[in-house]
Amino acid sequence: MSVLRPRSLTWRLVGRLAGLQAVTLTLLILVIGAVAIGLLRAGLLIGEYEGSTLDTLRDALTRNEAGRLMLRETPELAALRAEHADLWFIVRDAEGQQLSEGMVPTQLAPITSALDHVSEARLKWNAAETARPAGLVKWVDTPAGRLQILTGTYGELSMWRALESTPLLFLNMILPIVVLMTLATLVATPFVVRRAMTGLAQVAAQAERIDIDQRGVQLPLDTVPVEIVPLVKAINAALGRLDKGYERHRRFLAAAAHELRTPIAILSARVASLQAGLEKTRLLEDATRLSVLAGQLLDLQRLDQQTDTFVEVDLVGIARQVVLDLAPLAFAAGYEMSFEQEDEAVVVSGDHTSLERALTNLVQNAIDHGQRRGTILVRVTTAGRIEVHDDGNGIPPDEREQIFEPFRRLHPGGRGAGLGLDLVQTIMRLHGGRIEVDRAPSGGACMRMVFATVQPSC
Repeated sequence: MSVLRPRSLTWRLVGRLAGLQAVTLTLLILVIGAVAIGLLRAGLLIGEYEGSTLDTLRDALTRNEAGRLMLRETPELAALRAEHADLWFIVRDAEGQQLSEGMVPTQLAPITSALDHVSEARLKWNAAETARPAGLVKWVDTPAGRLQILTGTYGELSMWRALESTPLLFLNMILPIVVLMTLATLVATPFVVRRAMTGLAQVAAQAERIDIDQRGVQLPLDTVPVEIVPLVKAINAALGRLDKGYERHRRFLAAAAHELRTPIAILSARVASLQAGLEKTRLLEDATRLSVLAGQLLDLQRLDQQTDTFVEVDLVGIARQVVLDLAPLAFAAGYEMSFEQEDEAVVVSGDHTSLERALTNLVQNAIDHGQRRGTILVRVTTAGRIEVHDDGNGIPPDEREQIFEPFRRLHPGGRGAGLGLDLVQTIMRLHGGRIEVDRAPSGGACMRMVFATVQPSC
């Protein structure tokens, strides 16, 4: 995942909003600065400023090698002296060292003897006047140290002095605003995005519940943000196309299975008329397998639409009938056939025809893969289980889950299409049960049909 392009929509929005705010504020500062410079150059912002003389003296103050206070002849100080011949000031430090120039106005002279007791003051002839004061007293930090300055209020606000205050303005006012807006973005954006995406989370949860057995499902549009509606509509359209494709596929399989039954029946009749022998036995097995497969496809099609029409069926009766039907095929293939039951009747709720075909498929699977030796045992237990045992080589534990995959065969090139066990598993799931693979006592395979609920016997 790229750091510059995170997958998280929340943090992508946070980053872009914060960047947009930073760019906007930067442009705003530049515009304000440019306008201020233009106004300053035009003389519109230069006016009276009572601290101009004090600022000029502060920047010019220094000390000589002996540590005495002195003034550097700065351009600002030279201009101030040229414009105001009556310039006056008194500069003193905490040790009592003093530097002065000019004559202190008579009205302000008394304060010079009390400077030790003054920290900061604005001196006016009349307190009711709104004009700038006649003098200022203030302790300031200078290149010569912290000094007290008493001076008049000459001069104006210069353009450079105004520009010098811009960084301070940025630090004191604009920077806190930037920090607060960034923090607000980091806190508020994830919350707003989560609230806006609540409906999308509900749609995602509903989408997770969609299953192949639930067709015609559409995701709701009323709870998702308007920007996500086209995506949800596209998903609904795709679901609709899948439903139509599934329906066409289902109708094709049903039609194909129905059409195959007649030629399979004709083929079985012609094979039965052949002389007895190994080739006839194999042909009968193949014809029977085709007949079972066609019947199972038809049963799955019917059960897919009619799972609510289950009735009580007797597992003992189903197993007995399957053993009777397939015993000749098993005998011809070289097996013994055995049937065991723990009770006279074991009743479950289901479809008689599809369960009979599922068990037929298991028995035929045992005939195909039992190595043509030993006994094929079909047993019905009172707990609602039908077991089919053979004396073959069994099924390795690491392949017991894979054999239920469609078109999956343990031995490539073997007989069959690899659909039988998948169909059995589907039939058992439709009946609320499951199919298990185990090891028979003889070392062969044990296929077990397990039903969840057994009806009480009468």
